[in-house]
Amino acid sequence: MRVLLLGGGGREHALALGLAADPAVDQLIAAPGNPGIAALAELRPVQGTDPASVAALAVEVQADLVVVGPEAPLVAGVADAVRAKGIACFGPSGAAARIEGSKTFAKDVMAAAGVPTARARTVDNPGTGIGSALVGQALDEFGPPYVVKDDGLAAGKGVLVTEDRSAALDHAAGCGRVVVEEYLAGPEVSLFVVTDGETALPLLPAQDFKRVGDGDTGPNTGGMGAYAPLPWLPPGTVDEVMATVVGPTLAEMRRRGTPFNGLLYVGLAITRHGPRVIEFNARFGDPETQVVLPLLETPLAGLLHAAATGTLAAHPPLRWRSGAAVTVVVASAGYPGTPRTGDVITGAERAGIVHAGTARRDSDGALVSAGGRVLAATGLGADLDTARAAAYELVAGIDLPGGHHRTDIAALAATGRLAAPDRVGSPTG
Repeated sequence: MRVLLLGGGGREHALALGLAADPAVDQLIAAPGNPGIAALAELRPVQGTDPASVAALAVEVQADLVVVGPEAPLVAGVADAVRAKGIACFGPSGAAARIEGSKTFAKDVMAAAGVPTARARTVDNPGTGIGSALVGQALDEFGPPYVVKDDGLAAGKGVLVTEDRSAALDHAAGCGRVVVEEYLAGPEVSLFVVTDGETALPLLPAQDFKRVGDGDTGPNTGGMGAYAPLPWLPPGTVDEVMATVVGPTLAEMRRRGTPFNGLLYVGLAITRHGPRVIEFNARFGDPETQVVLPLLETPLAGLLHAAATGTLAAHPPLRWRSGAAVTVVVASAGYPGTPRTGDVITGAERAGIVHAGTARRDSDGALVSAGGRVLAATGLGADLDTARAAAYELVAGIDLPGGHHRTDIAALAATGRLAAPDRVGSPTG
């Protein structure tokens, strides 16, 4: 099988590792890839959000399967263009990818499907006088903590959760369209679901860490670390989410004539009333992919190809390795603000380290930082405690001037200090 992987971040490096390990893969091509992926795949340049260019490249390399990593190409309709060439593509259509591309659309789907989620209000032009007043009304209706979300794609940084009403109004004013939600209290879970639009297979639940600082302090980021599995997650939670969230959502997407096939990422809060959806994404999450895929024993390319070709019902049950995985992100100075780039990195070319924002310097080929989140170090172990130790040992060997990372990834779960809230009411809330 010849596989074309689209993207060049940490998620794509983790996907490349999984795809390259599948015996069915004869050739792996990545576009544009990164220096880490270059050790696993042939790299090709491409404008990832140009559907025609991606489809042409898929034809040129005679791909049997195209795997789209990032959200922006999916929303742009890349999967449609690839499928129009008769090539299997793992990733939803542009119409179906609106489930991530517009939070208002996602809320409409959830409402129609009866999916448990937060109450919300959408406001257009929130920077205007009328818009600002409507945002204020919504903030007062739901109360603090205030949750304000940019309606469109924002690389994981379009959400503000704050006790400061003025900050919430300011954030809203910077968006063209904004969704104001009630706050969902409880630990968060990322559940990846591989689906062909009908059949759906859940992967291991993971938890990521969105705030930049230890103790969940500071501004939101694209994600500073993750771990799997979740020893504190109540038994039966995944089955409940598949029944109350995933099944109804996929059915509603089919009803609308825009079936969703690819990776449905369900972002959840485990509240005292049970699981509630925070958001949907239309692709693998970063950095959760870096902990989920190393634990997947089932060959990855075969699984994604089955989803892309509508044959997931015939796919064997997923097999998982025992143990745990923890990943810690090393970020550039300045991140999540404007990151400093061009710093020379050493210690990054070791097993367990995924490249997220790296490049080769033209003058001498040195590995340098080229983004906000630069590397992710993934440790494996018999349990979370040993996996944490392995991850932080990898981090200790990385030298990135001005780089920073969190020191508490998976700490609460590893020491048994994290628990789901006591459940009230029926399982369906």
